[in-house]
Formats: sequence, structure tokens, C-alpha cells
Amino acid sequence: MIVQATIQQFRAIVPGDQPQRFLIHDGDSVYAAAVDDAVTAMGLTVLNTPVRCPQANAFCERLIVTMGRECLDWMIVLFERHIRAVVQEWVTHYHCGRPHASLRPGIPDVPSTQLPAMSGHRILDGQRVVARPILGGLHHEYRLERMAA
Repeated sequence: MIVQATIQQFRAIVPGDQPQRFLIHDGDSVYAAAVDDAVTAMGLTVLNTPVRCPQANAFCERLIVTMGRECLDWMIVLFERHIRAVVQEWVTHYHCGRPHASLRPGIPDVPSTQLPAMSGHRILDGQRVVARPILGGLHHEYRLERMAA
């Protein structure tokens, strides 16, 4: 019964022209051989991680923890469409507007039009800092903007 439900859930979320290529999972009982066969028939490659070893998929584990800590732990999600919208907005913020420590602490996708002339820690004359709220003000993205003359 659980196996059929799991296969049906994969049929609902994996479109025919998917950009996904892999399904990574551990040895949980919901991933029986029949589920792996059905997912393979959908065009995905099944990759099994070792049992009770979250380090085997450290990138995914880190993203899940970060998403929870920065987003989902602070929100009350009402229904599926709501969580999809919240996660989509957070992922866009994560990739395009959030500082990353590995970039010291640069932003990954800064448009070249946003790069101001550097002046130490001072804002140049004729510019101001503008904040854009993300997720209803949970986070903010900041940019410099020329002030109207």
C-alpha cells in the first residue's frame, strides 16, 4: 500500500520533460525495489545513500537545515500552494540576494548595474540605500540607488 502511494506521489511531481536527472534516497522502506523501478521508468537515475549517514548527502542536508533556520522555522505555512510560494521566494533570495560567507560575504548574482564605485565604508553623494523586503519582511535585500536630483 505504501509502495503504491509513493509511486503515485512521484508520478504527480515528476513531469515528462523534467530537468531533474537523479533521485537520491536512503534505504527507507518506502523506497522498495518497485519504487526504484517506477522512478527509473520515469527517466530518473536512482542513487542510494548509505543508511543513517547524512554526511553522504551533505549538500542537501546543509540546504535543508539552512532553509529551515532562515525561513520555515519562522513561518506558519497554511497549505501546499503557500509553502511552494514561500520556498520559491526564499530560493530566489538564497541564490540572488543573500550574502554568502564563501564569497566573503559577497552576493552570488549581483547585476553589473548594481556595482557602485567603492569609497570605503561611505555612501557616495547622490546615492542612498534601498531595502526590499523578502517574505513579508523576514529578510531584506539591499542595493544602492541614485537619488533624484
